[in-house]
Amino acid sequence: MEKSFIPQNYEEWRHCIIVECGLELTPHYISERILALQNDRDYYTQQFVKFYGRQHLQQVLGWFLQAQKTENTTL
Repeated sequence: MEKSFIPQNYEEWRHCIIVECGLELTPHYISERILALQNDRDYYTQQFVKFYGRQHLQQVLGWFLQAQKTENTTL
């Protein structure tokens, strides 16, 4: 069985963001993403929901909220 490319937990998501995408989880980036993911009028949030569903959106939002609490101490 092939592994899903969609992260299933915080550690997989964090690896995907930092290693696979080469992005830094800075406080500014995290805050921007949280605001966008909470905005149903944001075009990219609408596209995210269209492709991955509202449940996964809530999961990703939760991971960004978790990162907001933990990344300042781990980076």
